[in-house]
Amino acid sequence: MSGKLQSILEERGPIKKIGVIGMGYVGIPAAALFADSPKFDHVLGFQRNSPTSGYKIDMLNNGESPLKGEEPGLEDLLGRVVNAGKFECTPDFSRISELDAVALAIQTPFKDPKDLLPDFGALIDGIRNAGKYMKPGTLVVLESTITPGTTAGMAKEILEEESGFVAGEDFALAHAPERVMVGRLLKNIQEHDRIVGGIDEPSTKRAVELYEPVLTKGKVIPMTATAAEVTKTAENTFRDLQIAAANQLALYCEAMGINVYDVRAGIDSLKGEGITRAILWPGAGVGGHCLTKDTYHLERGIQIAGQQPLDFPQDVRSLYVTARHVNDFMPTHMYHLTEQALDRTGKSVKGSKVAILGWAFINDSDDARNTPSEIYRDIVMNAGSKVEIHDPHVLNYPGVEISQDLESVVKDADVVAIFAGHKQYFGLDAEKLKELTGIDKPVVVDGRNVIDPDNFIEAGFVYKGIGRGDKNNHLM
Repeated sequence: MSGKLQSILEERGPIKKIGVIGMGYVGIPAAALFADSPKFDHVLGFQRNSPTSGYKIDMLNNGESPLKGEEPGLEDLLGRVVNAGKFECTPDFSRISELDAVALAIQTPFKDPKDLLPDFGALIDGIRNAGKYMKPGTLVVLESTITPGTTAGMAKEILEEESGFVAGEDFALAHAPERVMVGRLLKNIQEHDRIVGGIDEPSTKRAVELYEPVLTKGKVIPMTATAAEVTKTAENTFRDLQIAAANQLALYCEAMGINVYDVRAGIDSLKGEGITRAILWPGAGVGGHCLTKDTYHLERGIQIAGQQPLDFPQDVRSLYVTARHVNDFMPTHMYHLTEQALDRTGKSVKGSKVAILGWAFINDSDDARNTPSEIYRDIVMNAGSKVEIHDPHVLNYPGVEISQDLESVVKDADVVAIFAGHKQYFGLDAEKLKELTGIDKPVVVDGRNVIDPDNFIEAGFVYKGIGRGDKNNHLM
């Protein structure tokens, strides 16, 4: 334990002023909840005034959420903390000098998973700004998902270089990974347990002080910074692995001519002491910012944080990476189902119109980061299809035209491919949809199990669905 750091923190007193760098799906709700706590006086949200995201500054300062889709309570909370004068958004990073604690909530994608090199450019910029302007005794917390070893390695080095201070002596440093899902951001932050790992005991203790006031049902679980990094990457890797198991089972059920959802219900029915049969849902692919890359952060952690050689079966591919590849394959499988269904109608992918329903990767949200719909779109377009896209929540996406007019998107569509479980799609009427397409034998490919196959088959569709081996070769 550093006596010097402890003395500095005691002299500064309780955390009162907080900054959050990165106004996205993680940073906005985090900043709003900090600002709503009576323990804290003021919160600054830091957002670059860039051509692509600078618009968030005015929206947030007006109490408006730039996040679309269903996000219960967020806009009301933002309005309340802005009106109370407890939250403001600014592009002026020099104001970090006013703060007791700074949290960084910045995306950390991978340039190329094959070489395990993450794109830490934006995160490094954020760390440099924190180091450049912070005062002695500041707590810096990385909320971003990062490669194990990053907090006590790269982040510590950059902060020390920019500030001239020493981590663990002049300032506190910790990792407290976000554990949120789009559509329930506030609820997740308040109710999920919070993993907090400092580079030393005073840093951990100071980070606990920051996060405890925003928790309702959740509790703080303290550990080391590296253990916290592994916890975050491993929990997402395990979820990805569970989804891959369900997807592989769906492919098996298709090949055997049975319904994967019957099998899933049977597996899930086994209950009792000591019995765990957690099985997730298969689908058209895994998207989002976390699951698509956190496996690679965990794999790279062996290189960065490894202290002794890894003992693992020779010539055996990582189970985690294999799962990632299975999930990456699912949009391609959706293409194969499309191709097979069109063949049954006497058509080919080339020259057909495909209507994609759902650009967001998750239901009832506007979050389209790493959406599997894009992979499918590229495949069918490269095969010669005309593609139109509908999503009720995603209003724009770089380089992609997205419509909120379902009728215009499905008009003349030979194929309707469902990629998101939006509430709107569960209410699709087979007869009406067929009429809107204007096609005698349209194809519907259900990647999220949102429609009743029999209704669509009876209405004259050629049906294909993930895991629906019992229906995929129906009589026409």
